[in-house]
Amino acid sequence: MTQEAFLTPLLAEVGITVNGSEPWDLQIHSQDFWTRLYAEGSLGLGEAYMDGAWDCADLAEFFNRVVSSSLQDKLRITPNVIWQLVQARFLNMQTKARSQRVAKMHYNETDAYEASLDARMTGSCGYWPKGVTNVDQAQEAKLDMVCRKVGLKKGDRVLDIGCGWGAFMGFAAEKYGASCVGVTVSPDQAAYARARYAGLDCDFQVKDYRDFDGKVDHVVSMGMFEHVGYRNFRTYFETARRAIKDDGLFMLHTIGSPETKTTIDPWIEKYIFPGGVLPSLKQVGEAIEGLFTVIDLHNIGPDYDKTLCAWNENFQARWPEPQSAEERRFKRMWEYYLLCCAGGFRARAIQVWQFVLSPRGVPEGYVTQR
Repeated sequence: MTQEAFLTPLLAEVGITVNGSEPWDLQIHSQDFWTRLYAEGSLGLGEAYMDGAWDCADLAEFFNRVVSSSLQDKLRITPNVIWQLVQARFLNMQTKARSQRVAKMHYNETDAYEASLDARMTGSCGYWPKGVTNVDQAQEAKLDMVCRKVGLKKGDRVLDIGCGWGAFMGFAAEKYGASCVGVTVSPDQAAYARARYAGLDCDFQVKDYRDFDGKVDHVVSMGMFEHVGYRNFRTYFETARRAIKDDGLFMLHTIGSPETKTTIDPWIEKYIFPGGVLPSLKQVGEAIEGLFTVIDLHNIGPDYDKTLCAWNENFQARWPEPQSAEERRFKRMWEYYLLCCAGGFRARAIQVWQFVLSPRGVPEGYVTQR
């Protein structure tokens, strides 16, 4: 049986027709597509898209259908997956030295993020309550909710672990009068944030989170925990506990997995988040034991589908037309990244959790913020 003959019926089971008329149907431009998909699974699928071997008008819905049916589990285990599992089992892929890979490979793509993100350059899931109609509003709503979740007051000192381009710190300083300090491993992010928020009480430090030394009223971290690695989960929370005062609150915003795993999708690992791992509730619970109490847990996972699709709309409208093969490959990589992730959230295979954590609990009770 050929690879095409084996794989076509599997796609048909989830309503995907090869060269069909629906927007989520595959349009195959090269027969090499089948060999790459069969031999390398999701890695081959993504690289074949980057190389123009196939297209799909609605990538997010294509991935929603594939992931919802667990179709990927029916493909063979590839050498890349085996190597990932070996690395995760025997190596710490998120040491201080290896964390620089993320800064070099991903967060230095500032131009692509500027084309995709909201006006504040907020690189994590937005919040879309009733009345919010665009990604700028969604990110403002999210940032304000985070400030309310930790009870931020004027003069409070807050640490942002993995501060990115400074969106939260700038918002907290502008709107709440907070004194902010943040850490990032990306010099480009820090330089951008320092220039943008030069007139505010914001201190952007280029350092590994494990090297932070100081005391704060509250801690916030959004879109950072996914890069920590399961071997370092406990160290991450120990670092936050050392930094936060006994009566402070820690708001952790992270993508999460419904299953405990030690690796991520091979294509995402290679091109987007090297060394990344999505935590499970079990892993978070074990890592915070004896350090923090969960005061509140809020799942906003469906909102990331909307956020990622909005980012792709921005990217398509703002990104210049590629002039070379290399530029075309990058553009296709970026849209594939945004929309395959949107499909994963639409399928509810991945979540976005916002934890509110307290070192000693809240004696007077916590008022839930939404």
